[in-house]
Amino acid sequence: MSHPRVDVVVLTLNDRPAEEAAAQATLLAQRGVDVRVVVVGNGCRPEVVPPSALTVCLPENVGIPGGRNAGAEALRQAGDAAEWLFFLDNDASFPRPDVLSRLVAEAERHPEAAWIQPRLTGPDDVTSPRRWVPRLRAANPGRPGRVTSMTEGVVLIRREAFAGVGGWEGSLFLYHEGLDLAWRLYAAGWSGWYAAGIRMHHPLTTPARHALYHRLAARNRIWIAYRNLPAPLLPLYLGAWTVITLARAVRGGGLHQTLRGMREGWTTRRTQPRRPMNRRTVYRLTAAGRPPVI
Repeated sequence: MSHPRVDVVVLTLNDRPAEEAAAQATLLAQRGVDVRVVVVGNGCRPEVVPPSALTVCLPENVGIPGGRNAGAEALRQAGDAAEWLFFLDNDASFPRPDVLSRLVAEAERHPEAAWIQPRLTGPDDVTSPRRWVPRLRAANPGRPGRVTSMTEGVVLIRREAFAGVGGWEGSLFLYHEGLDLAWRLYAAGWSGWYAAGIRMHHPLTTPARHALYHRLAARNRIWIAYRNLPAPLLPLYLGAWTVITLARAVRGGGLHQTLRGMREGWTTRRTQPRRPMNRRTVYRLTAAGRPPVI
């Protein structure tokens, strides 16, 4: 009996070779699936590459969503594209050799779901920061169910759904691209599923370690809202997130860059194509536990 086939996209800046090698070893150890891998060098030539993997060498760093799109496209152009795409952070790892096969099985049990999200934990297999739980009520990260967002660096997506909505939004460069993709997938009639019983591991880092975090996170919130939300919901969503974002910036730092990002997002919002979701999509997002006002 043939195994399910999964195309895996890994990005690199050649900045953590030891972690990349360790992560790739757990990927190659997956059983019950046939895996094809592409390693995308975002402005570099990949130095840590599994045997038989494809490589893409982008002349400049186009950002995480753009790099992921380049990897998915390289796999498509290589022919015989797999039904499933898996996007893997280069420092994330599979704690068991059956993770991918279990994710595919979960997807087959939920044909309405465009993406299947495993539970991401630290290396201790227990700790799941709130930001890694793809729903509002994150107190119990072990509870599975329908979700409206995703943890972008460890996610299984149906290629049909991914291609149908045009993939990741490259202009975002970094941060919140998973929310944008999730909203577009819901608008296309799909949903998402959180397979909380299937774990993956990632170092317990914070996004604020990146110099661009505060500016781009604030800018992208505005861009994503402008791209996707109906006009009546725009002030509600942006009002709620302005309060939340400023409170976080005052408490945790980065206020100047946050304000700069908000200004940039608002003044450049019209550079983004506007395709507001309809009322049915708003209802489906709300029914799934996250009305698109927060």
